[in-house]
Amino acid sequence: MPGELERIAQIEDPYELLRAATERLAEAQQEVTELARLRRRLIQDLHAQGMSYAQIAQAAGLSRGRIHQIRHTGPAPEGAFLGAGEVTVVTPLRPDPASDRTYVALDDLKTGQRLEDLARTFDLTVKSDHVGLDGGIDLNRAGMLVICGPRMSPAMQEAYGKDPVLEWERDEVGWLLRDTRTGDGHRSGQEDDPARNYDVGYLGRLPRPDGKGSFLAIAGIHPEGSLGVVHLLTTDIGSLWGQVGNDRFSVVVGTEYTADTHEPVRTELLTPIYRHDEAPA
Repeated sequence: MPGELERIAQIEDPYELLRAATERLAEAQQEVTELARLRRRLIQDLHAQGMSYAQIAQAAGLSRGRIHQIRHTGPAPEGAFLGAGEVTVVTPLRPDPASDRTYVALDDLKTGQRLEDLARTFDLTVKSDHVGLDGGIDLNRAGMLVICGPRMSPAMQEAYGKDPVLEWERDEVGWLLRDTRTGDGHRSGQEDDPARNYDVGYLGRLPRPDGKGSFLAIAGIHPEGSLGVVHLLTTDIGSLWGQVGNDRFSVVVGTEYTADTHEPVRTELLTPIYRHDEAPA
């Protein structure tokens, strides 16, 4: 028997045994999912390098039919763009001026739920968390998907400051995202005169404060920008994954949305996808 299974089987307390077996089963299911994702990705990578499925099958000691089955079943490799096993979607809490309670704004709730739904389509286990009213959030955890701008959280403001290419700025007009490589500033259409149904958002993978990994950061100048970023992820995550994998990067996303529902109707990349390992010091 595997060591962990043997250890659990020897637990005498039935309730402790039930708890331990349940927890280990959940961990094992996550491992199976991630191994299946890795296996499918390897086959796709080898095929993209020029190997036929027959050659892959022969080299791996598997049948050609089995290789084709693996290629078309199991979790999609691009789900690894969001994380592995378990991810946590984080949205900011806001104070209710009419009471002592806190709440999540409807726009933030919608964006968070759509990101959670996207993660589940890749067979990821999804949890939720919040940025506190004081802006506090523990970023030193694996699988963090944080929907929060620099205004709401000092911790996020510090994290965005680690981006070597894109900067958040604020002036008399409002917030903007500055591409320091080109000098271009990207503003929301809501600050135009006349105002436009257009917003700007940030998407990037930034280093954790403890230096032991990274997390995905999403923020709009207004809520429509954040929703637009998640819309881009749902429609083009495969392309993003193909370009940056799990490396650190950032990009500015523009979103055109409907006037009545504020739903995204078109998204575009306003900057190149900057890989941070290629950014000049």
